[in-house]
Amino acid sequence: MAQPTIAIIGAGQAGFQVAASLRDLHYNARVVIVGDEPHAPYQRPPLSKGYLLGEVDDSQVTLRPAAFYAQHQIELIIGKRAVAIDRTRRKVGLEDDSVIEYDHLVLATGARNRPLPVPGADLQNVFFLRTLDEANRLRERMSDAKTAVVIGAGFIGLEFAASAAKTGMEVTVLDVADRPMARALSKTMSAVFAREHEKAGVNLVFNTQVMRLLGENGRVTGVETVDGRVMPADLVVIGIGVIPNVELAATCDLPVENGIVVDRFLQTSDPHISAIGDVAAHENPYAHGTRVRLESVQNAADQARCVAHRIAGQPAAYSALPWFWSNQGNLKLQMTGLPTSGCEEVLRGDPNGTVCSVFLFRDDKLVCVETLNRPADHMLGRRLLTNRVVLTPQQAGDLNCDLKALLPKPAAAAAPGS
Repeated sequence: MAQPTIAIIGAGQAGFQVAASLRDLHYNARVVIVGDEPHAPYQRPPLSKGYLLGEVDDSQVTLRPAAFYAQHQIELIIGKRAVAIDRTRRKVGLEDDSVIEYDHLVLATGARNRPLPVPGADLQNVFFLRTLDEANRLRERMSDAKTAVVIGAGFIGLEFAASAAKTGMEVTVLDVADRPMARALSKTMSAVFAREHEKAGVNLVFNTQVMRLLGENGRVTGVETVDGRVMPADLVVIGIGVIPNVELAATCDLPVENGIVVDRFLQTSDPHISAIGDVAAHENPYAHGTRVRLESVQNAADQARCVAHRIAGQPAAYSALPWFWSNQGNLKLQMTGLPTSGCEEVLRGDPNGTVCSVFLFRDDKLVCVETLNRPADHMLGRRLLTNRVVLTPQQAGDLNCDLKALLPKPAAAAAPGS
């Protein structure tokens, strides 16, 4: 009997992890990864931090050396885009007219930068920061830039801002919201980050919108807001979110809704096709009954392992606890769980320093823990949420309360001979 073929579209963290996990499970199949970038699978998180500053090189962002793929019999097709899926014949067509037949198809197509729809967005020295090529172009320009404007105060924008400020660059961050990371963070933790970024020399401007980018001789020179302010800029970085790459799924009529719709096993409406990572709109047990799409390394890797086990005959619903992180200068943010609007925020620690945690409750139930430079609280939060420990807001805010004592006790070992 011929080997089955597992085709993986997308060579990011999720796509790579499916292939690696299948080999870890000793699954006997042809495994093919197709990526549209001209690079072997690499890590994205360092690109906005150490990589920009020259503290991390190409070899350190690559997920595995080239020899890994040969040793594990993983076919890697890079620099080619998948353009069509024939679900009836189980074939994927690539842009060079080549075709891959599959027994199971994994869509790990990720997401792309959301464009800024204003005049001047196509000027030189206007950058996005998601791919390795984008990071390389930005790193080259940073060496002689004196002023930068960042549009978007999310994780990527603030990570870049912290990196740029380290070089002595004058940095301004603009956002339509009223605080940094407003869609992801509690107001309490947002306030700490706003204060610390400003102390590091970053100028934060909120409650405003970009009207246009200004330029001379084809190069950006500044950013004008709708309220008439002009911020000079040798370079501009746009970080206003991403758009999931659902187009390939849509070509074969798979359901899409802010991502490719999958069930709790990460399977699409076609049993021969799965979707994972940034593009998957999935059922998550921590999402309070809603379908979510998560953009994190943890989610990508855990969903990949889940699908690999299902392909290998060990199916289980996806149930991993979400967690995230963002390093912004000397600020190490870690989050676990999924907050909702209107959560009660309980501070644990010193709000005037850079070591504290925020516990978020919904209907008196713990749903999320945010920590700043407090990794022990992060690990504790993951254990509390995974074990669904009953914790009150009063306990969370009481530094004299030993939260570890609330965790379930390990089962006692059986006595010898019992």
